Amino acid sequence: MSEGLVPFLMKQPHVIFATGTMGQPLGGFDVLTGIDLAGFNQLSNGFRWVRGGPFENDDDVIVDEFYAREKKLSVGSTIILANHAWRVSGVFESGKLSHICARLNVLQALTGNPGRLSQIYLKLDDPARARLVVDQLRSTMPGYFIYTMEQFTSLLTINSVGLLRDFIGVVMGIGLVVGFIVVTMAMYTAVLERTREIGILKALGASSGYILNLLVRETLLIAILGSVLGIVMTDGSKWLMMHVAPASLTQETVYSWWPIASGVSVLGALLGAIVPAWKAVRQDVILALAYE
Repeated sequence: MSEGLVPFLMKQPHVIFATGTMGQPLGGFDVLTGIDLAGFNQLSNGFRWVRGGPFENDDDVIVDEFYAREKKLSVGSTIILANHAWRVSGVFESGKLSHICARLNVLQALTGNPGRLSQIYLKLDDPARARLVVDQLRSTMPGYFIYTMEQFTSLLTINSVGLLRDFIGVVMGIGLVVGFIVVTMAMYTAVLERTREIGILKALGASSGYILNLLVRETLLIAILGSVLGIVMTDGSKWLMMHVAPASLTQETVYSWWPIASGVSVLGALLGAIVPAWKAVRQDVILALAYE
């Protein structure tokens, strides 16, 4: 959209300030954001600097502390973004719009989009009037996507992407089925390999119920320990992503799935153990002792 919309929006009721930004995708989830630093400071009360400071030259960028840690950047480092060499002039606290920011006019010229913006942010005299202002602007500017910040952030979920939720459900379902089959077959094989031991127990006078109870308790213990290990590994992978690549994907732990996954593991292990165990204890002792 045109930069000319910024002064127009500044004149709208309840709008006390407006500024625009431009986003240049870099691949994956990284975006180089062009900002008017003075305008953005007025809109958001400015950046909080960890090291360095604002732009000094046209080829300067500022990065947040997570991106700097992931890419091992410091003040004065050179980084290639959008086929251009940039110098890091400052590192700011995370949570301000983007991981990487450059001067707006420089990025516009570099990408061949002079006078063009990707987004325009408005600051109102009263946040409670945000919904009213959005409705007024939508009637005044048909065809533009206009949202409150609450609405905009709510769009950044899987529920806002068509068929993505169904796709994730299918993938999870396939994972559950495959995991169930693997656990069942592993336990089935483990019990069959112990047919000779079961024959020895029966020869010593152990009842079928005693042997089944022994196998079920052992299977439950293995399944529960496996579930606990899976939960620990989940937290471990989350810790690694936060500390090794903090500026990349964020892992969200869905705690409600823990009992479901544990239940599938226990059920699969029991079914995989009980069926062959029952077959083994029903065998003749001589045949069980001769099993190889």
